Amino acid sequence: MISITEDLMKGIAIEMVKRSCTQLPRDVMTLLRERWTKESNSAARRLLEVMLKNAELAAVENKPICQSPGYPVLYVTLGSDFILCANIQKIFAKAIVDATKKGYLRPSIVHPFSRENSGDNSGLGIPDVEIESNPDLDYLELTLSFKGCGSELANRIQVLTPAQIGEKGRGIKRFILEATANAGGIPCPPVAVGIGIGGQMHYAAKLSRKVVGVREWTDKNPDPEVASLENELLQQMNSLGIGPAGIGGDTTALAVKVGMVSTHTAICPIAVNFHCWVGRKCKIRVSLDKSFTVIS
Repeated sequence: MISITEDLMKGIAIEMVKRSCTQLPRDVMTLLRERWTKESNSAARRLLEVMLKNAELAAVENKPICQSPGYPVLYVTLGSDFILCANIQKIFAKAIVDATKKGYLRPSIVHPFSRENSGDNSGLGIPDVEIESNPDLDYLELTLSFKGCGSELANRIQVLTPAQIGEKGRGIKRFILEATANAGGIPCPPVAVGIGIGGQMHYAAKLSRKVVGVREWTDKNPDPEVASLENELLQQMNSLGIGPAGIGGDTTALAVKVGMVSTHTAICPIAVNFHCWVGRKCKIRVSLDKSFTVIS
């Protein structure tokens, strides 16, 4: 077994936090450039150009892409030969505090009732950590996702009845598109939209966050039916005319990612989770020799 120790994780955590704050991953930059070339609205096209320039300068100058730190979630997938011998939440919490003190993150984490600000992005349950095992993998994969919280205000979740689902899932699609239309410019479009369908309410919510935080925004769902749904919803979202920052145009969404699991015959939970265009994430794989590679 390969032991993942505290010393190894400290260096990885610091790298992932800094990279997430200062560099948009390749998939996000690719989609922004594609939408810029296709955008027909001149004002929207100029705004997309500014977004691209902002991201490029942040990487060169080693500065934060956005003043908002977002909310950090760390996804850990353990291959068959790996075992964690370190408190991974504690290690990443310290890396986030250190990055905040160095100016990479604005201190924005507060107590939910008192609203007292810790001043360094420390707090109960920060960061959220989800750990799973996959015996088919021969590596350890970590994805750190900082998701802006202004976009959280537009998120929606509902438990539908079979009657509300309708024929061929029309009720599900209607709920998603209505949520997008009602969101308008609030979630800082162009957005990536994570959608969780099935399970119970908590499972749908977790899925909606994970698919938009872990999946490459340029990937294609391996399930043809779900891939078709993602493409259909993306086209319909971009026909709403909301545009970048809500000023109008062809570019409301960069990507739609759907996670789907079986549910109970009496229900169908659905969660719609908006991610702003600043797709801050870093994915790293640790090999059997304990070397690591940045994937995105």
